[in-house]
Amino acid sequence: MNEFMLLKVLDKLQPLFTKMDIDYPVMRQILQLKLTMDTRRVPTIFNDSNNKSGNQFLKSLAVYALMGLMLLLFIFGDNYLMQMSIYYAVVMFILMTSVISDFSSVLLDVRDKMILHTKPVNERTINCAKVLHITFYLVQLTIAFTAISLVVGLVQHGIVFFLLSLLILVFVNLLILIMVAFSYIFILRYFDGEKLKDIINYMQILLSVSMIVGYQLVIRSYNHVEFSTTFSFEWWQLFLPPFWYGAIYQLVLADGPFSSQIILLASLGVIVPIIALLIYIQLIPTFERNLEKLMSNNGQNKRASYWWSRLWEKVVIWNHEEKVVYRFAVSMLKNERDFKLKVYPLVAMSFVFPFIFLLNSVSFQTEGELGASNNYFWFYFSLLSIPTSVLMLKFSENHRAVWIFRASPMTNKKIVERSVLKAYFVRLFLPVYLLVGGAFCYIFSMRIALFLVAVLLATLFWIKISSIVYFQGAFPFSEEYKGSQSLESVKAIILMIGMGLFALIHYLIIFSDMYHTIFIVLLILANIILWRK
Repeated sequence: MNEFMLLKVLDKLQPLFTKMDIDYPVMRQILQLKLTMDTRRVPTIFNDSNNKSGNQFLKSLAVYALMGLMLLLFIFGDNYLMQMSIYYAVVMFILMTSVISDFSSVLLDVRDKMILHTKPVNERTINCAKVLHITFYLVQLTIAFTAISLVVGLVQHGIVFFLLSLLILVFVNLLILIMVAFSYIFILRYFDGEKLKDIINYMQILLSVSMIVGYQLVIRSYNHVEFSTTFSFEWWQLFLPPFWYGAIYQLVLADGPFSSQIILLASLGVIVPIIALLIYIQLIPTFERNLEKLMSNNGQNKRASYWWSRLWEKVVIWNHEEKVVYRFAVSMLKNERDFKLKVYPLVAMSFVFPFIFLLNSVSFQTEGELGASNNYFWFYFSLLSIPTSVLMLKFSENHRAVWIFRASPMTNKKIVERSVLKAYFVRLFLPVYLLVGGAFCYIFSMRIALFLVAVLLATLFWIKISSIVYFQGAFPFSEEYKGSQSLESVKAIILMIGMGLFALIHYLIIFSDMYHTIFIVLLILANIILWRK
């Protein structure tokens, strides 16, 4: 196993651990194994990466360092309360989502309970290894994300600013760790392990989306960031930790006078993490007992959000065989965690991207000019996720169960593919279409109704074309997730280019009502041929 710098530093502190009744050689071995396993784990931000070689965690730190450039926006200036409140809001969001998505396996590690607790290892040694593991991770992640901004802050504001930032980051990391742990304690107290796994999965999706979309919003904030505002205290600011740490900078670095509200906010930034830590130490035994729920599955069928799929089932399903496969596909799309982690970020971006590109027009057009323009064609960016999403319908964690399709008494095996595509359309794309379409109707008026009909038909057309390209007779959910999909990626790029050309043709004929009507009729005929034959 690898020798890590952390272990060499801890070797110097071995007498201290021994005095704390910790079996240091055993703790060192446990920690070394955990750190070695971290180098092989693929972080969430690389969940679609084809290159899985090397230390993936170190590569992810480079990505976080690049994302940390956004923090430079809030370093320049002397309105410390406003600037640093936004600074720590960004820091806490990124660190917390990263801890939940990539390091929940440490906080929720039941293998220690199953393996180490059956060996002659005292519980204090196991808990110390877990705490050091989490601390090591958070330190690396925090340094990677904030190092560049702190160095610039050192040059801009001096050594006091730099040292104060290091101290505050200690309290921030402590607060994040305790907040995540309290969340898990609450969830495991009232819900089962499956609910917690779902929440972690959605946090992974949120992190993937934020890393991709966040830089777009940061770039556009250059024209809108304004720190020359005055601070107005409101009671609800007491519950927002970023204000606590912004107040500390205001208290230490700004020229007075200081209000009692600033002092109160700054005090909360120090007192709350310490009190929370003491409470967490008392709740550790309860937390460890509730972790056993992660090893159980109550087997309940999750049907809370099936109403949407059942509502559209009567519209898109044509026979009983399709209905059976359709309901099965809806269940797969809802419950398969790997699929959600890979596809749901694409669905979220399908919703966000049209509005991001629309912001470019808002900056140099009046509201009336925007409403009368043809910027509604940005809607086509919602369709760019279709090729990759349809490709993912080929794969499954339980791909070996494909024999169910082959053993079924269905008269037409194409029913399986058609029903799965309908489930994908209804569950994942249709909500995006309705939300973006409704917003665009509000912005551009109902004059774009015919355009929206054409986009809906184009969506169905490209879903079916993508399935023809990818499936080629194979059943959905029948293949294992692959580390490298270069051929499929090339196909996806070709399909996206085809969709771009399709959108260009649509744009060229939009100025003629007759050609636009002919275009829609041709799309209807094409969909009938593709979906029926």
